[in-house]
Amino acid sequence: MAGFTRKTVLVLLAAALVLLPASAPAVEPSLAEIYSILKTKEFVDLTHTFDTEIPHWPGFPQEKRETIYWYDKGVGTIGYGFFAQVFSHVGQWGTHCDAPAHFARGKRTLDQIGVKEMLLPLVVFDVHEKAAANPDYALTLQDVKEWEKKHGPVPEGAFAAMRTDWSKRWPDAAAMRNADAAGTAHYPGWSLEAMKYLFEERKITASGHEPTDTDPGVSTSKGDYTCEAYVLGQDRYQIELLANLDRVPENGALVVVAFPKPFFGSGFPARVFAILP
Repeated sequence: MAGFTRKTVLVLLAAALVLLPASAPAVEPSLAEIYSILKTKEFVDLTHTFDTEIPHWPGFPQEKRETIYWYDKGVGTIGYGFFAQVFSHVGQWGTHCDAPAHFARGKRTLDQIGVKEMLLPLVVFDVHEKAAANPDYALTLQDVKEWEKKHGPVPEGAFAAMRTDWSKRWPDAAAMRNADAAGTAHYPGWSLEAMKYLFEERKITASGHEPTDTDPGVSTSKGDYTCEAYVLGQDRYQIELLANLDRVPENGALVVVAFPKPFFGSGFPARVFAILP
């Protein structure tokens, strides 16, 4: 270092140390590294298996199936050599996605929902004990606030699920509907106040629940679908007839919501699963 005195060198080194960042920037993990972590986690299926006799909204017809090809002769209605079926069911069948257009004219259909809306933080509001005590229970804003006291604000973009353990009644349609002698259904649902807070204040992406409807049974029995109309009117989707919410934590998991892409589709069976932290 000819031409530099020892004092000059020390001054330059000190200046260089001052200019260095306090810590090196974190290196973003690769997708391969993220996958290597994810595959070690527990995956929980939140989806019911559907068939021709499952519980469903009473205004919908039952599913029909036809085997048109079978491995052997004489079984398929068209031919043989492989296995192929025709499924005929309403879009809102089994664990399913309701597109915004299901209730809100001019809002998005299934094919217009982006794939980035299908991998989300999962938030679970556990009101199963309240629903056991009162099957007409509607999840309240206070329930949401209590969750936030424990876990912090509901994250923006989350999928908010209501755990009632109503899915444990599956596949008993009568138990799911839980109607009284007058025909009024008694199953839990959401309150409009809680929905408005989650979608407008916390800006969640989607919501889901275990019963057949967003609104409690005492409301739907009167033709009142206020909460469902609100959610879909926000141009957001929802998942109905979820399962196994008792196997996921209230906070910290991810949810994957996958469904087909029919043109102008109002709804379709979905495959939903959680990745636990």
